[in-house]
Amino acid sequence: MARINDHYRKLRAGYLFPEIGRRVKAFQEANPKARIIRLGIGDVTLPLAPAVVEAFRNAVDEMATAEGFRGYGPEQGYDFLVDAIRKHDFEARGVSIAQDEVFVSDGSKCDSGNLQEIFGASCRFAVVDPVYPVYVDTNVMAGRTGPADESGRFTGITYLPATEANGFVPEPPAERVDLVYLCTPNNPTGAAATREQLARWVAWAHANDAVIVFDAAYEAYITDPALPRSIYELEGAKECAIEMRSFSKRAGFTGVRCAYTVVPKALTGSTDTGERIPLNALWSRRQSTKFNGVSYPVQRAAAAVYSEAGLVQTAAQIAFYMENARRLREGLGRAGFTLFGGIHAPYIWMRTPRRLGSWEFFDRLLTQAHVVGTPGAGFGPSGEGYLRLSAFNSRENVDEAVDRVRRAFGA
Repeated sequence: MARINDHYRKLRAGYLFPEIGRRVKAFQEANPKARIIRLGIGDVTLPLAPAVVEAFRNAVDEMATAEGFRGYGPEQGYDFLVDAIRKHDFEARGVSIAQDEVFVSDGSKCDSGNLQEIFGASCRFAVVDPVYPVYVDTNVMAGRTGPADESGRFTGITYLPATEANGFVPEPPAERVDLVYLCTPNNPTGAAATREQLARWVAWAHANDAVIVFDAAYEAYITDPALPRSIYELEGAKECAIEMRSFSKRAGFTGVRCAYTVVPKALTGSTDTGERIPLNALWSRRQSTKFNGVSYPVQRAAAAVYSEAGLVQTAAQIAFYMENARRLREGLGRAGFTLFGGIHAPYIWMRTPRRLGSWEFFDRLLTQAHVVGTPGAGFGPSGEGYLRLSAFNSRENVDEAVDRVRRAFGA
């Protein structure tokens, strides 16, 4: 008999975004004339930048020639992209990253789920709550947790509530954990950690021999130059942190798929006997065993993001989305809604009106305003009572969505 992995059954419902899709599809089928505005899933809407398209097309043309054809590429990424990453994302911020510390991949979602493979099953881990669901769900699937309680919290996980009281940036845990997932600017709340806050996390990690998995997928949206964009800007972070970054939101690659993870060679973990092992070597082995690398045309397209034209064009796209975020934040704020985020991230974290539950407000927003958001409870128990709105849409749809919500809820 082929036994299933019973840990999958601990997940009480379908993954958050498919569940949203199911409800929206059911409503659309029952109301075919309704024009739905989707501000739920954080998928970009602008086309790829011209510099990216040109590089992509040229690389495909290369592949059509005997001289330019390429088969399997290096699992870690082509030098031309790795070197561009090192120069623009780190050296420009005063950080030195070695070439063999960068691992190009097909998405930060994949990396955030796969990283747990290089850690022992007995590792205790912590997450900010609310949190990107992949951090929790993939560890549940791997068997690192017990079942969930009535609130949705899984035993075996240390939850760090991100609340209005702490500005949605919690302090390190008092109890000992081995691994912690941090996302800043945060998805879903939009909060960005300050240099002082991250310094406390780095100090905590050193004091507790813990590893920080730092998700910087939205660093390009930070508007305050004083805020750190990389955890490696903090002294000592290379000895305690892994950093993930993505081209999905910074350059519209959600349908193209390219990202990277940095694993410093100074970062180590421990065996059962106390021997220190570099995590860089473990991640390299994992990638070379289970991954054949990102395609050459996609990596050429990603490298074009760092070209003179690419930097200008992608910055303009980010500015467009952040203007959408401003309109959502200010328009709904004037209507009396309590809102957070939308300053250093393309997400608005909205307190539900009249103490409505997250999914109840989602359903009302859909049926009364024909607008789709993301229920905060889907990001964790501390997200109950909130809803995330995404700024990834057209200007016209954003303005209309604000007007619809204001009219539907009498604000």
